[in-house]
Amino acid sequence: MFRQVTIVGDGSMACVMGLILESKGIGVTIWGNDPDNVADIIQTRENKRYLPGYRLPERIRLTAKGPTAFEGCEMVVNATPTQFIREVWGRLAPFVPRGVGVASVSKGVEKDTLLRPTQIIADVLQNAHDDPDRPARPLAAISGPTVAHELAKCLPATVSAASDNEAFAEQLQEAFTTHWFRVYTNTDLLGVELAGATKNCIALAAGILDGLQAGNNAKSALLSRGLAEITRLGVAMGASSETFFGLTGVGDLATTCFSPTGRNRTCGEMLGRGKKLDDVLAEIPGIVEGVPTTRAVVALAKKYRVEMPICEQIDQVLFEGLDPLEAISRLMSRDPKPERVG
Repeated sequence: MFRQVTIVGDGSMACVMGLILESKGIGVTIWGNDPDNVADIIQTRENKRYLPGYRLPERIRLTAKGPTAFEGCEMVVNATPTQFIREVWGRLAPFVPRGVGVASVSKGVEKDTLLRPTQIIADVLQNAHDDPDRPARPLAAISGPTVAHELAKCLPATVSAASDNEAFAEQLQEAFTTHWFRVYTNTDLLGVELAGATKNCIALAAGILDGLQAGNNAKSALLSRGLAEITRLGVAMGASSETFFGLTGVGDLATTCFSPTGRNRTCGEMLGRGKKLDDVLAEIPGIVEGVPTTRAVVALAKKYRVEMPICEQIDQVLFEGLDPLEAISRLMSRDPKPERVG
């Protein structure tokens, strides 16, 4: 069991992960990028910006100072939005202990490099710690159907801890498992991270259907065909098809597409009602990861020659000004073909 963990990020999932670990008797330090928000949390013991209504115990330490954030750290949790991982970890890299494992709860694909969260972290730390004799650093993703506000209420939830290093995954399983939070292990790190990223693209489409009041038939069809797209891309990139039919695939996809509080689904719903993307992003607190990730996923689809018509149409809606109704019309008028999944 880890004795001390540092969490990079001060959003809702960062705080929830901290609450879980603290409940297990593990020392927790949360590092935040915004000194003002960190100072407010320290004073009120409540993250009013991202997780209002839930008290953080005094034993959870908060800081905005990199040099002291990793004192005694035996494991790091990355809870930074994907598009900001490189910049944040670039600043913190000199203070991250060598060889200490990193578990990421971020979901997305870096739009410029098409790298997944653990790949970005590995890239940054390898460049910062240029030592051919350094010990291998285990990397993992903790992912699944996890709505932060439900986790804060200790409502039952299940996730996977995925890593190429099975021993590290088992350590994470032991550290995070509680009577209401069940953790499975998984060796398909690629598939788990890719599933967590791509489901946000489909959630945008689900929200658009909600905004257009297209009905449950359309939404269920979207989830089914969206899962087929996600699976095709994952298999082409070398992931296991089984991953996409488990917790981190269809499980996370369903939660994200139906949860009324999800940022990606909410963004899509507002777009479906006719609002412009810039106005929507200004109105929604936090980062809507599916927006930049959609562009990255479409680029991955082209790179691996995978057909992803839903993601392609969402990309057109987001970045080319395509009317959502026209996007649905294009999808519905595609040439008839046999149903295939994966």
